[in-house]
Amino acid sequence: MNGPNTDVIQGTLDMLILKTLSLEPMHGFGIARRIEQISKGVFKVNPGSLLTAFQRLERVGWLDSEWRQTGNSRRAKYYSLNRSGRKQLEVETANWNRRVSAIARLLKAEG
Repeated sequence: MNGPNTDVIQGTLDMLILKTLSLEPMHGFGIARRIEQISKGVFKVNPGSLLTAFQRLERVGWLDSEWRQTGNSRRAKYYSLNRSGRKQLEVETANWNRRVSAIARLLKAEG
């Protein structure tokens, strides 16, 4: 028997990145690690998916980025949430809460 699936739920990666960056600017590896830590290992982010998501989120104008030195003196691209990204996080969070409530109602339904 395989272990539990730890992939991020399809359609939620953008929201998880936006939420993580609402806490503080970070580089890609830090974001992936933070998502895994906060979810207590339930979610692991595929690095390829993360890179694609960063490119998309920058293109639509929700993230800003700059190259900086990391704590171990390496260069990394740091991402930060801008005003437009914060507004989008609110939209994504409201949509997610609406969907979760609908699923909960469906799971409680009895025939």
